[in-house]
Amino acid sequence: MKLLLASSNPGKLREYRELAGESGIDLVGPPNFSEMEEFEERAPTFAENAAGKAQYYSRFTGECVLADDSGLVVPTLGGAPGVMSARYAGVNATDQDRINKLLREMKDKKGDERRAKFVCVTAIAGQGRVLAVTSDFVQGVLTEAPRGANGFGYDPIFLFTELGRTYAELTNQDKNLYSHRGKAFRSMLGVLAAQ
Repeated sequence: MKLLLASSNPGKLREYRELAGESGIDLVGPPNFSEMEEFEERAPTFAENAAGKAQYYSRFTGECVLADDSGLVVPTLGGAPGVMSARYAGVNATDQDRINKLLREMKDKKGDERRAKFVCVTAIAGQGRVLAVTSDFVQGVLTEAPRGANGFGYDPIFLFTELGRTYAELTNQDKNLYSHRGKAFRSMLGVLAAQ
């Protein structure tokens, strides 16, 4: 089965290809993705954004499209950055800009106030119709400074307490095994296998 990933993020495409592994799914970036009008993620939930994105891009191709919306949820900040995770420090901000903003906001937070979770919702659509939606999450805490050089986004400050390392300190194999994205995608593989 061939799936197009509705993302221009090279880190995300790499992760999904690794997650697909030997599943028999050929995961590729859509041709001419950068030339398509971008889907605006304006919905208040990860699920609506993921499903909307998959549905939108599936209208441009005969292939099924996989999309996700994921982000970091910090309860002590009212759930922020949440669905705004990628735009938390502004539209053109870098990963480091977003991390710096979040660390400034967490500066005086201690103990349970530093709890956070990564959430991922995946959706598959074909010919403008949503076919399946799955989700999962992983609990952790925010570090006071970045650690590790692997991964992308908020990975350097998300401490996965089960292993005592940040996502950026994990090997790709470990991150794929334990991550919110890995868990949500494996759920999607289960849905696809049952069809």
